[in-house]
Amino acid sequence: MNVYYKSTRGGEEKVTASMAILKGLAEDGGLFMPESMPKLEISMEELAKMSYQETAYEVMKLFLTDFTEEELKDCINKAYDSKFDTEEIAPLAKADGAYYLELFHGSTIAFKDMALSILPHLMITSAKKNQVEKEIVILTATSGDTGKAAMAGFADVKGTRIIVFYPKNGVSRVQELQMLTQKGENTSVVAIDGNFDDAQSGVKAIFNDREFAKEMAEHGFQFSSANSINIGRLVPQIVYYVYAYAKLLAYEEIAKDEPIQVCVPTGNFGNILAAYFAKQLGVPITKLICASNENKVLYDFFQTGTYDRNREFLLTSSPSMDILISSNLERLIYLSCGSDAKKNAELMAELAGKGSYTIDADMRAFMKDFEGGFATESEVSEEIARVYQDTGYVIDTHTAVASAVCRRIRAQEGNTQKTVIASTASPYKFARSVVESIKGKENKADDLDYIDELHQLSGVEIPKAVEEIRHAEIRHHLQCLAGEMPQTVRKILGF
Repeated sequence: MNVYYKSTRGGEEKVTASMAILKGLAEDGGLFMPESMPKLEISMEELAKMSYQETAYEVMKLFLTDFTEEELKDCINKAYDSKFDTEEIAPLAKADGAYYLELFHGSTIAFKDMALSILPHLMITSAKKNQVEKEIVILTATSGDTGKAAMAGFADVKGTRIIVFYPKNGVSRVQELQMLTQKGENTSVVAIDGNFDDAQSGVKAIFNDREFAKEMAEHGFQFSSANSINIGRLVPQIVYYVYAYAKLLAYEEIAKDEPIQVCVPTGNFGNILAAYFAKQLGVPITKLICASNENKVLYDFFQTGTYDRNREFLLTSSPSMDILISSNLERLIYLSCGSDAKKNAELMAELAGKGSYTIDADMRAFMKDFEGGFATESEVSEEIARVYQDTGYVIDTHTAVASAVCRRIRAQEGNTQKTVIASTASPYKFARSVVESIKGKENKADDLDYIDELHQLSGVEIPKAVEEIRHAEIRHHLQCLAGEMPQTVRKILGF
């Protein structure tokens, strides 16, 4: 069955997967969604015997139906190779009564590697399939992890350039250094004077500027996105939830058809939406716990039915979740109103205009599988210390948000169901916060001063990605105001 894509705002239909990947964002500002949701074609028992790469093919072929078997397997094998430091790609660690799905074993030690390792290959294949001759400019906003993972994926990929905008003072020092030291003649990174929402809104505005697109075309360029709004980011993320369930079955941690729940630290809503898609494929997931930090716009939404970004933007120790406009939520809103593109577009217009919208009772009922929770900064720190003291297992700040929320909800509800917690970043990426949570405040000058101490605490080898930035040359120095993003793009591209 061929799966085609359409815009959540109604402007485009019958778009192939490869074209949806190339475009990134629909021309009407909507996000691409499959016209129908496929189902897994093989049993969990069969999947339990498969490698990550084999599982990826079984999942991704259901969504990327205009890719040949050879094309898709080639993309998968190039993506999930020795750049990951474990053979399993996404191992499960059993600790503290839950299963931590470690998604940080790629080249930039964050879960974004799971999708951004394959996106460049999907995009180049898509360009060939659609006879695209223009140079593809990947334009991305990052709250910390996407930027480095995208730059690493696209570095020196022929026919592409990548420009990343990130909030100055809104990411960890390790995250910033990973971006600023990235090699590749086609890579650029720009610090903006603003927060992540400013960066994301600026990127979306550029995408929606028809005159800019025309100007780009005249100079031989076309935009695409590496953010999770791109369906080429979302589809690879579905894989690891299918894989996690299959591995629990293989390890005899669960019985055949036994339901599990999933808890995901959530900012832009793409990662937890991928878990929801896995459920739609047939994975026995009951509850999807959406864990927020103190920027708890999603928690409030699930509590009240009102999405309201009109609030103070807080900088926290889990910066990848410091987001007030969760772009991928639009896909769930679209589904919840019966795929009514007109109604969805009206709600998104309200968000753009007054900064909020409210969904009706039927839409809230549609989202019954989701439950929101949030953790304060002190709770995050306490959770890191508690898990370490009780088990010896070290988790990063984002994973600690999910761990704290999950533990609280399970205790309140007396819930004993097996739970997979998405562990989205290596503790080494946030070494200062992790070490000080476990040992108390030390006030060392540089975040990198905490690396060796974390190694002693955890016994886990210091990742190559961290060792590399300790003495790497700073290669990127650009900064701009949020309102100067279009001019900055022009300057980088030379027109």
